[in-house]
Amino acid sequence: MNRRTFVTTGVSTLCAMPVLGFQLFEKYTTAKPAWLLEWIKIYDQNVPNYKPLKVTDINHRYVGGYMNDVEIPNPHSTAGIIAASCMLMSCPESAYYQSKELLKEVESAAWCMLKFQHTDGTIDLLDTNFHSTPDTGFILENIVPAYKFLKLANVKGSETTLELLKTFLKNAGEALTVGGIHTPNHRWVVSAALTKLNELFPDPRYVNRIEQWLAEHIDIDADGQYNEKSTNSYSPIVNRSLIIIAKGLNKPELLEPVRKNLMMTFYYVHPNGEVVTEASNRQDKGTIGNMAKYYYCYRYMALLDNNGEMAAMCRLIENTSTKNQLAGYLDYFLEDPNLWKELPASKALPTNYAKAFPYSGVVRIRRENWDATILSNNASWLTFHKGNAILQAMRVAASFFGKGQFDSVKIEQQGNVWVLQKSLEGPYYQPIAKEQIVADGDWDKMPRANRPQSEIQKMETIVKISEVNNGLQIDIDMSGTEGVPVSFELIFRAGGTFSGVTKHPKKDNAYLLTSESGSYTVNTDTIQFSPGKAEHKGSQLRGALPAMDAPTVYLTGFTPFKHTITLK
Repeated sequence: MNRRTFVTTGVSTLCAMPVLGFQLFEKYTTAKPAWLLEWIKIYDQNVPNYKPLKVTDINHRYVGGYMNDVEIPNPHSTAGIIAASCMLMSCPESAYYQSKELLKEVESAAWCMLKFQHTDGTIDLLDTNFHSTPDTGFILENIVPAYKFLKLANVKGSETTLELLKTFLKNAGEALTVGGIHTPNHRWVVSAALTKLNELFPDPRYVNRIEQWLAEHIDIDADGQYNEKSTNSYSPIVNRSLIIIAKGLNKPELLEPVRKNLMMTFYYVHPNGEVVTEASNRQDKGTIGNMAKYYYCYRYMALLDNNGEMAAMCRLIENTSTKNQLAGYLDYFLEDPNLWKELPASKALPTNYAKAFPYSGVVRIRRENWDATILSNNASWLTFHKGNAILQAMRVAASFFGKGQFDSVKIEQQGNVWVLQKSLEGPYYQPIAKEQIVADGDWDKMPRANRPQSEIQKMETIVKISEVNNGLQIDIDMSGTEGVPVSFELIFRAGGTFSGVTKHPKKDNAYLLTSESGSYTVNTDTIQFSPGKAEHKGSQLRGALPAMDAPTVYLTGFTPFKHTITLK
């Protein structure tokens, strides 16, 4: 189970709840808004789904804990359920307010959390990380608020559970003050967790460790993007973490990178509310995600800065996300009644632009109801969205010495044209110099780098992308060695229907554009593409990336390959 994803169905909704710590709080004096009451109800409805995942065998090592969807007991599922349960026990509007039955479940789960915890204070992410300080930081996103909510709930007999949670937290603090990390965002997750621990149990070691990480400076570039470029996962996590540290340690300067990233992200949103993910260098690369993970950050900053654009983004997120997705951040809103205020009046978001983000290797073009993303260092170098009809990748490859998959190290702007290019060579090798011949004839001891080259073949690919009326024109020119097979891919997101294309005779989910034009329709949205080119049926060329599991239209030919295709 992904520890950072709020899953919208079944018990997983609560197992992977992304919770960060919050300020110490008292009983609420302000009436909760209707939307917040709906979120509480969503959690109430999921409580019966806990039961199937609980470990009930009294002889099991992790009795009282909870399993993931492949029936492995783990601290993340268990911590998520603890956090959700404590939150509900503290809400007078919940059916589980001050529930002694739910308290019993939490107590047994808290005992299990101590079994999951190693003697050094860490826990494991069983998918990949063991004795993991950063994953301990992520776990505290659940256990810190659980402790606070349970204290607020004032359930009779909760003393043992509170002591168990406190023991877990204090043990974790020992790990967080000395443990290492893997990735840039881990620094801020660990620092946020330490910030919240310090609010509960003040310790100068916690603050010293935070300052040590902050001394490395925030990894944000001139575009407003964090190092990992992880728009569907880690960027919102970093923003939330920095807000926590800024509030907890009175460091308002840490809100500036948050502002910068949120403002940049205005330009990373598709018309249907999804976020651009193709430039990420983490596991969310190319995934489908909406902006729900950003909701807390935009709302917090919109209210803090009285910012109309951020308020407009909040409203866009509300309209393009499910209530279940937004409810994943219930804890943030319960802890801070300031977030219950009405948002400022909306100010129009950018919906008509062509904007380059050179540090990220991205160009974003949007013209109201359609948008495109051009990418460097990416074999999927163009996407095109028109409502829910989505060209999720455009690729081209030639069977050129097994290395003909095209990408471009940069995107160059020439007037109103965006240019990508790549040069390849395919040499042959002569006998090695006599004095470099080895007696045992071992090929690896006579490297090709030491051999003279001959019959050097060349391949130059230039792609030019420009705007035409209500769409894009893509000009491709592949020259050099003649007669090299070329396969050009238009890869669509599943769920639509084609017209004007011919089914590939030997490949599933593959089509040839043999006619003058074709189209792909999803509901009322249609992408048109033209003209066709089908000089052979070689869709999977040697050295090219494997076909994606998606409906794909191929244009094929041979070098010199010059073709113009239009997307509308």
